[in-house]
Amino acid sequence: MNKKTLKDINVKDQTVLVRVDFNVPMEGETITDDGRIVAALETINYLIDQGSKVVLFAHMGRVKEKADKAKNDLAPVAKRLGELLDQEVAFSPVTRGQELEEAIKALKGGDVLLVQNTRYEDIDGNKESGNDAELGKYWASLGDVFVNDAFGTAHRAHASNVGIASHLDSAVGFLIQKELEVIGGAIDHPKRPLIVILGGAKVSDKIGAIENLLPKADKVIVGGGMAYTFLKAQGLEVGKSLLEEDQIDFAKKVMEEADDKLVLPVDVVVADDFSNDANTQVVAIDAIPADWEGLDCGPATVKRFEEVLDGAKTVIWNGPMGVSEMPAFAHGTIGVATATAKLEDATTIVGGGDSAAAVKELGFEEDFTHISTGGGASLTYLEGSPLPGIDAIADK
Repeated sequence: MNKKTLKDINVKDQTVLVRVDFNVPMEGETITDDGRIVAALETINYLIDQGSKVVLFAHMGRVKEKADKAKNDLAPVAKRLGELLDQEVAFSPVTRGQELEEAIKALKGGDVLLVQNTRYEDIDGNKESGNDAELGKYWASLGDVFVNDAFGTAHRAHASNVGIASHLDSAVGFLIQKELEVIGGAIDHPKRPLIVILGGAKVSDKIGAIENLLPKADKVIVGGGMAYTFLKAQGLEVGKSLLEEDQIDFAKKVMEEADDKLVLPVDVVVADDFSNDANTQVVAIDAIPADWEGLDCGPATVKRFEEVLDGAKTVIWNGPMGVSEMPAFAHGTIGVATATAKLEDATTIVGGGDSAAAVKELGFEEDFTHISTGGGASLTYLEGSPLPGIDAIADK
């Protein structure tokens, strides 16, 4: 990696602006999963130990109008961060102006301040998400150096990452460093066999990942809703299953190029309604009823996927194998997670999003080498596409 890392820049006694990913799920004012806050602690604690004055920027949800502010207020996050750090965390309820500036000036070495949701700036013209030049310059004026440790937003060019980095010496934090080293190493220098598992709803969401990873992988397992477009490309009836007609030609092209690399379902669980309580049956892929829809892998498919994964030394997984949020259709995802978790002496990586949530819910978090903190960013990285939030960081 040719980008500066946290230990490549001078942060001692400096005012350090840090972009973190604190976009945590909330119920009222209660944080239901603080994993993203915990993931930032290594960088924050390092800066505290260096005597830095730490100013954190983060977003939560989408803020398009004033009514969105209350449910996306970061004040509860500041409170939880203080508990995790075992020290008081100051909070600025505003994103710019005298109150924020004075709060930063009042900081002493080792103090931490969290700035209000950066997307409050989107109410008046998408200034944050549109990477407004004036806003990025203003925020940069508040500190001495910039650290980006928000992998979850690295695939976006926002004022709080690209904008600030354009004006200050900058580096990636420990979290982004780990994401790039682990995922990048698995893609570019994998221990073999390398098995890629792609799931989720749409082929169109995974085109870049398929094109980038198919030549590098030993096997590519395809499950989830996107599998039905491949089955249709084989001339099979898929009933009311999720189907992207405009991606059938792409699926045919992939199957021609993949030869025996591509591993598709051999049976599926179909339902007469998109509901956990629907009537279900297991059918072969060539026997899907015209008025039913496929919502999960069948048991023979799970066994087939387990056989492919047996002996794998590197596994990269992005996307669930079925409608895993419904227990009736989570068996494929559970099967893949279990088989991957049991691998010995293997590097196992889960992209963010639904597949990462499934791994955590199943209690396999400690059994995987790495669970990415950014669903969209990890997918973009798997595609081999640019990550603006990281590209903007200074080179070594």
